[in-house]
Amino acid sequence: MATGTTNVGFEDKLWLAADKLRGSMDASEYKHVVLGLIFLKYVSDSYNERHMELVKEGSGFEEDKDEYTAKNIFYVPLEARWSTIEAYATSPEIGKIIDHAMELIEKENNSLKGVLNKNYSRPELDKTRLGELVTLFTNIEVGTDIAKERDVLGRVYEYFLSKFASVEGKLGGEFYTPSCIVRTLVEIIEPFKGRVFDPACGSGGMFCQSAKFVQEHQGNIRNISVYGQESNPTTWKLAKMNLALRQIDADLGTHNADAFHEDLHKALKADFILANPPFNISDWGGERLQEDVRWRYGTPPTGNANYAWLQHMLHHLNTAGGVCGTVLANGSLSSNTSNEGNIRANMLRGDVVECIVAMPGQLFYSTGIPVCLWIMRKGKSESIKDKVLFIDARNLGHMIDRKVKELSEEDIKKIANTYHSWRNDDGYDDVQGFCKVASIDEISENDYILTPGRYVGIEEVEDDGEPFEEKMTRLTTELYGLFEESHKLEAEICKKLAAIGYSK
Repeated sequence: MATGTTNVGFEDKLWLAADKLRGSMDASEYKHVVLGLIFLKYVSDSYNERHMELVKEGSGFEEDKDEYTAKNIFYVPLEARWSTIEAYATSPEIGKIIDHAMELIEKENNSLKGVLNKNYSRPELDKTRLGELVTLFTNIEVGTDIAKERDVLGRVYEYFLSKFASVEGKLGGEFYTPSCIVRTLVEIIEPFKGRVFDPACGSGGMFCQSAKFVQEHQGNIRNISVYGQESNPTTWKLAKMNLALRQIDADLGTHNADAFHEDLHKALKADFILANPPFNISDWGGERLQEDVRWRYGTPPTGNANYAWLQHMLHHLNTAGGVCGTVLANGSLSSNTSNEGNIRANMLRGDVVECIVAMPGQLFYSTGIPVCLWIMRKGKSESIKDKVLFIDARNLGHMIDRKVKELSEEDIKKIANTYHSWRNDDGYDDVQGFCKVASIDEISENDYILTPGRYVGIEEVEDDGEPFEEKMTRLTTELYGLFEESHKLEAEICKKLAAIGYSK
């Protein structure tokens, strides 16, 4: 096995090297080349580590497939192991070798059938660059305690997903939700134990963050059961690989499917729902679902799926305290067209809306649409019945490049702690300009509009202690001084223009 060369913060360097090898290949195509290789490297390293453990035990079970599957490790035949792949890195046959490896792994592991990318041998894929990519990933090590602690390949995979989303722009949003949004939802709903469901799971980021949250809080990952659904076949495969790489056992159905028209988990009542469904979909086929059992609060319009998503999630929530955290476009908070206002009013009167968070702009690679978080719950505690918490977090976050903003850990904690202090009746206070608790009656007086800014007000500016009259005198003096300076500059400019023959 190769000697590890990884360290904290190496992902960006690795990305730059891998992206350089992309050449003229389209990012959406190259994504599957790279992520497939990372997955292949992961399963091979994990197999090798378990293989060495079994050899040391000396019981002769190192080729027994059950010894691997019992530890949630994929069985990897000799011809599919990374040592074989690496040996062909400089060969023009490298594409065929990788395709054969993928086929063998699928054959030996039923849960991966039809999932792995098996077109590395296609003529248009430059085999020299493919081999260089193999060499690049050869030095990623997951077999050491340090590497395992850092979740090396998991980190690389997630980082590459985010970078591909950035490069692909709008298309990237179909499979990737920014991690700061996911972490905010997870910190709010705290999926410690029970059934976790995402009806539009993309590449599985919600599940990965849920598992990470459980581990960071000394919980047991085996105490959560994961269910998901994804309509895009390519993205469904990405999710299967992502979750397998994280060793998360998830039921994503046997195939990709549309959640509205082929609900793969009809009987599921989830304890936690985390989702980032596609915003404002107009062609979701609502005309074929007019009498659907899921529309408890009203039939959603055929021209926009936002309230279909909200009711689909509510339908799948456990009635005993099930909680949902989802991302939606801000239009969902105030739209009154095509029955949406009535549905929202019915949801509020049904007391299933618990908290609304207005998020900062520019969080997504794929869209500039402002978004919000809906926190919904079945079975609110007595202290918060008939009330909704509004949080206006639009002023939080910082720019990470010219286009994209990100929430810091402190920002995420501020939002989550505000929610928990209110829900647990633990020292919560309204903060003007940031958070406010409103009764359903107060919300009804505002036509059931849920825009947080309408309730929290404008942030108070701290008094600097300078008396008003003194401040006005000082500011006026400064202003007139600036006017005087402006007139001097204007006269000087006119003088210069006249000197070159451009006077009035």
